Amino acid sequence: MRKLLAYLKPYWKYVVLAPLLMVVEVIVDLLQPTLLAKIVDIGIARQDLTFIMRTGLLMIGIALIGMLGGVGCTVAASIASQSFGTDLRSDLFKKVQSFSYVDLENFKISTLITRLTNDISQVQMLVLMSLRIMVRAPLLGIGGIIMAISINSRLAMILFVSVPTLLLILFFVIQKSFPLFSMVQQKLDRVNAVMRENLSGIRLIKVFNRSAYEKKRFSVANSELMNTIIKAFKLVISIMPVMMLIMNLSLVAVIWFGGIQVSGGTMKVGEIMAFINYFMQILFSLMMVSAIFIFITRANASAERIYEVLSIVTQIQDPSQPDQAPLKKGMVEFEKVTFQYGKDGNEPALKDISFVAQPGEIVAILGRTGSGKSTLMNLIPRLYDVNQGRVKVDGRDVRTFDFTTLRSSIGMVPQDTVLFSGTIKENIKWGNPRATDQDVIAAAKIAQADQFISQFPEGYDTPISQGGTNLSGGQKQRIAIARAIIKKPAILILDDSTSAVDLATEKKILSALKETLVDTTIFIVAQRISTVFDVDCILLLDNGRIVGQGNHSQLMKNNSIYQEIYQSQFGEGVTIYD
Repeated sequence: MRKLLAYLKPYWKYVVLAPLLMVVEVIVDLLQPTLLAKIVDIGIARQDLTFIMRTGLLMIGIALIGMLGGVGCTVAASIASQSFGTDLRSDLFKKVQSFSYVDLENFKISTLITRLTNDISQVQMLVLMSLRIMVRAPLLGIGGIIMAISINSRLAMILFVSVPTLLLILFFVIQKSFPLFSMVQQKLDRVNAVMRENLSGIRLIKVFNRSAYEKKRFSVANSELMNTIIKAFKLVISIMPVMMLIMNLSLVAVIWFGGIQVSGGTMKVGEIMAFINYFMQILFSLMMVSAIFIFITRANASAERIYEVLSIVTQIQDPSQPDQAPLKKGMVEFEKVTFQYGKDGNEPALKDISFVAQPGEIVAILGRTGSGKSTLMNLIPRLYDVNQGRVKVDGRDVRTFDFTTLRSSIGMVPQDTVLFSGTIKENIKWGNPRATDQDVIAAAKIAQADQFISQFPEGYDTPISQGGTNLSGGQKQRIAIARAIIKKPAILILDDSTSAVDLATEKKILSALKETLVDTTIFIVAQRISTVFDVDCILLLDNGRIVGQGNHSQLMKNNSIYQEIYQSQFGEGVTIYD
């Protein structure tokens, strides 16, 4: 938790003001029993109504001052804690945004969501409680001990037995509960993961009639979370009766020995009342400390999870002296590129890849599932870094560019189409916020999306539900293509992004791309051979290697693997395009 305290520095004024105002409230609370004792021992004993009224009004006035201090402390602590949480959440979100694909593979989406929401709420609440209760409890406890000793030092000896005992119990609870609360956050991750999968796949669950199975899976995750929470709080709850027993026994001892001293004339009734009040304040402060320390245990587990993300050194970073010259041609060159996922020892996904894509060319990437097609494309915008060799754009290694310069000149439509909540227009302009409405329509026409968009009652202002669930797969793909086109990129990557559209529409899209983006280097990852008939060059991948390179006619003549793929889709002896 200490590592995150730097986020409080900008709000140090509120951090300082909150405890100072709490000191005012504590002083008032400590004065009240003494004033009450005077009312009893002087006002009531002497039947002096004037003294009682004057002292009573003083108590009310002081109480109002204390109330102002308490309210002011709450306001200052709230501003500090909320600002702390806002800044921390913002930095954590920015950190996740800076993650490379490699970094994202180390964290599940569900755990990142939990850390951005529940974990930050835990540490934010801890800051609020620390500025209030962590200030109030020690001051009230120490002040109560001082005031109790000033009234009767012999009777105060009871405190030197009960207080250390309570502190030892508190230390035991903290030690035992920390690993349990860490486990609670992990179980919460699991619940979020199952819930997210179910909500995103609800239609598939219904189609396959797997509702009962998914309910059971969620029930298991939910039960595990509940059992872990119960186990963690069971320890806390089991200790509370022991603490209450010690407190009550201590109170009985105070009343017993105090009563003896009152009978002996060494104490007054008002003093014993004040001593009991101070004693209760001391014990109450210990109860507050125990509660907040238990909360600290849980919040500390959350703080460690947050810091784990913040401390990650992103594996793919901007160079120290980046090349910021914009891309002009869009020429792409792979020089003996080898790439593997994960640690050493894994089989490389790409092996010794070399090719050149000239500006304005349409290059298709074809191959069996798992041959490395998408991996190849992910290296161009530097979503991953090569292990060996170089990827060059316009003759410059992509690792010398800053991310903004490189990626602003690349339009990419990944395999999994992602649309954001908002309108169709907003989703297309997401690729270029400065685009005009005419640019949006032009991009949609190239992507063959204008026709179906125009049929909607609200046209381009039609809202898209989260994940684009109110659109078909083909419609989502065409909007995603328009979003990439509107960037007017030097390089356009279509990673199997026409798989959900019919062959006629796909042909129109490719034809429109060829006619309008004449200076753009276009890469098309395809599963269907019909997609690649008219491209300038086909790269045929198999097991991470280029096993064929040329146009359709050339590969049909001299490449057996290409012929095999062709025959699997069109049948043996059939020649549709040659």
